[in-house]
Amino acid sequence: MKLGGVDLPLPDVPRLGLAAFRNRIVFHLVFIALALATLALAVALLNEERQRNAQRYEQTFAKSLAEIVAQLRHPSGQLALMNPEPSQVDAGWVAPLVLPFGAIDFDDATKAQRAVEMAGCSLQYPGGASLCAAVGSNAYAGGFVYLVASLDAPPLVSRERGALDLTGLHRVSLQLQQGGSTQHWLAPVEMIDAQRGQLPGFVVDGDDNTTALRPKARPQRDFRGWVWREGPCLTAGEPCARRTTVSIRLPVEAFREALFRPGGPQWPPADLSRTGLRLSLLGPGGSVLFDSATPGAQPPLSLARLAGALSPGETLQITRGTHVVALLQGAEEPSALPSPWLMTLIEQLPAPATPRTLAARDTVTTPGGRFDVALTGDLQGLDRSLSASAARLAWPVGAMLAAIALAWLIIEMGLIRRVAVLTKRAAALSHQMQQPGRAELGTLDVADLRGRDELGILAGSLADLLQHARDGLRREQLRAEREHDQWHAVGHEIMSPLQSLMLLHGDDADPSRRYVQRMQQAVKVLYGQASPSEALAAATLAVGRLDLDAFLRQVAANAVYADLKAVVYLPADHAVWVQADEYPLEDALTHVLTNADRHRTPGTPITLTLQATTELATVAVHNQGAPIDEALLTRIFDYGVSTAEPEDGQRRGQGLFVAKTYLAKMGGSIAARNVADGVVFEITLRRGA
Repeated sequence: MKLGGVDLPLPDVPRLGLAAFRNRIVFHLVFIALALATLALAVALLNEERQRNAQRYEQTFAKSLAEIVAQLRHPSGQLALMNPEPSQVDAGWVAPLVLPFGAIDFDDATKAQRAVEMAGCSLQYPGGASLCAAVGSNAYAGGFVYLVASLDAPPLVSRERGALDLTGLHRVSLQLQQGGSTQHWLAPVEMIDAQRGQLPGFVVDGDDNTTALRPKARPQRDFRGWVWREGPCLTAGEPCARRTTVSIRLPVEAFREALFRPGGPQWPPADLSRTGLRLSLLGPGGSVLFDSATPGAQPPLSLARLAGALSPGETLQITRGTHVVALLQGAEEPSALPSPWLMTLIEQLPAPATPRTLAARDTVTTPGGRFDVALTGDLQGLDRSLSASAARLAWPVGAMLAAIALAWLIIEMGLIRRVAVLTKRAAALSHQMQQPGRAELGTLDVADLRGRDELGILAGSLADLLQHARDGLRREQLRAEREHDQWHAVGHEIMSPLQSLMLLHGDDADPSRRYVQRMQQAVKVLYGQASPSEALAAATLAVGRLDLDAFLRQVAANAVYADLKAVVYLPADHAVWVQADEYPLEDALTHVLTNADRHRTPGTPITLTLQATTELATVAVHNQGAPIDEALLTRIFDYGVSTAEPEDGQRRGQGLFVAKTYLAKMGGSIAARNVADGVVFEITLRRGA
């Protein structure tokens, strides 16, 4: 801090009270409360969503099992129950399934297609082709494998009876792989009419023989097959392609032997999942219209696909007696993995009213037996799903908290901290100014706080105002010093002629001597003082015993010498002794009389009266004239207060102030009051011993 060009150390910052930090504390508490409210709102919404999910899950849990059981009771679901084991054949081969029907009516195209569609046993190939390879659920229907294929095909070239070369004909190639051996059949198309034909099956040697039959070859008796071309033409031009259905009943000797083994028929065969079939529809010139080995086939419904209908945390167990057919669990979506910290938070929330674990059971009866279906659900799976969902919604909450933190940081660094710095510096400056005997103003250093914002403008304005006040105080100090020197010089010049006058009027009986002594007293008071008010405040009086009655007689007699006419004193009948200094008391009384003379009605006297009690003596100065404004009755004794206008450059408002000051130093007082015909000033002094 600098003062008058000199660096002064800034004192230590005084300890500020709590009130100085109240706004800052409130500011921090508001932001903390806002952040906590945001977190509380997010947690409350999370808990509410958890409770609602638990209630909704409890209400829909039994319905979920009913939907699964309804799906399993459908022929396609029964197909999945009766074929729980996956295929164990090589790629390109098709393992037959066990149908929920005893057999397929392969001789009727409509019935065969309906049975395949209901059972859902078909493999769906690219291009719209399909193939169902299955066995019936009834052991006594015979050891047959049923194959029903559907595809779009042009008009079929039929075989003439007895023809052995099949190169230019349409034919079906069928292979059976079982127990390490392979059987091969060729079934040429023999059209009965334009829409219907039959497929006689010939056993051929070699897997690669698809173009010729052996001489004198005869079709296998139990091999039966049909082909139907139905529906509208699927192409705009010729040849016209139509929807073509191929239905075949293939006898399998190993399956037939299983029906007659000791201990009763074994059905379905134990090696059914290891039995492979391959069906191809070949055309003229080696063209292939359909091949079951074509990759990309979509398999029929399986029990594993039921896991997609389960929610996370659910377990579906399907048993047949004591054998567990399938144990499926709901999988969590890869894009909705739970967040560990959110899981911890969710687990700490109040538990929902729904039981943590739910269970439901039902049964499904199929031609292959009865299956027990048990569904269990754990709310922890819901918590994991909720955690994954909440993790995505955590970004908006995090963005809100980040916005709150950013707003706090901007206000704290850009405003609050700068206000705190300004407050500490102002407190240090105020503390320095309050030190006893300190008459200087320091400099408020705000160079680092100035700026174009509101606080920078305010800090700069405060520093400029303080500098302006500091400069004004310095100028006032210089002016006071000059006045002090001036009063010294004037007092010195006045004292010399006054000493001469005292010698000229040395006789105590000379009336002028008294006024010269009063002038000396006044000069002594003002000598060396900076202002009249300060001079009077610093004056020292010699208070002693004074006969107030004799004093008032003398004042009234000498009033004419002070140009005060018609001053009348009503004397007392005895001496009244008071504690006072004669000359200051005469000076004070003269000021009161001068004020009364200025405001009295012309031609009326000024009356002095004296009243005494045991402890006090009161002098009443009464003049007739206009009353004093009630608002000024107590203020007219203040320095510079007067109801008269300045005359000839003379400043008014000092006489009554002088009177009040002198009387106060003598232990007395003065007051004014309005009466009916004028104003009365009452001067009160203490009685002397």
